[in-house]
Amino acid sequence: MVTLADLDWPLQTERLLLRPLTHDDVDAIWAYRGMASVNQWTGGHPVSREELAEHFLPEDRVASTVVIEHSGQVIGDLMMVVGDGWAQREVANTARHSQATLGWTLAESHQGHGFATEAVGEALRICFDDLGVRRVIAEAFLANEPSWRLMERLGMRREAVHVQDSLHRDLGWLDGVLYAILADEWRARR
Repeated sequence: MVTLADLDWPLQTERLLLRPLTHDDVDAIWAYRGMASVNQWTGGHPVSREELAEHFLPEDRVASTVVIEHSGQVIGDLMMVVGDGWAQREVANTARHSQATLGWTLAESHQGHGFATEAVGEALRICFDDLGVRRVIAEAFLANEPSWRLMERLGMRREAVHVQDSLHRDLGWLDGVLYAILADEWRARR
């Protein structure tokens, strides 16, 4: 199995540089993830740089996080976690490492310029071409329209709306959405 660590970093897109997270990135990530407007829809709101470091620097998190740079500045981060697809016991080995889950956060000052679409598009390429997964999923609060619109722009299909399954720290129980795309579907779009 190929992992993110096995890839030839950094990777360049038209406007962005993608590279693995390092311990030196904490200050740059704190600069945008510490903002309430940025972390409104993320999995947690760090209250300090130290709390952010505790969350981002465990080895499993470092191994699954890619930093997004534009013009030498860290403007966001991508999570790419490869896992097993669901399978019956007799064929479980075939489903190992067959699915990836994506997540992303972008600095507010760089939102609305297509950077997230470019970065997540490259994450899909990495998942399918480099890591060899057969399916990629992403989830969001249904109220987080910019995220699911991005998923749709990249060809991901809405597979589920989960009624009040997601507890938001300020808004209470909200609906969540699940989007996915298969490798064959992604390749057909290229």
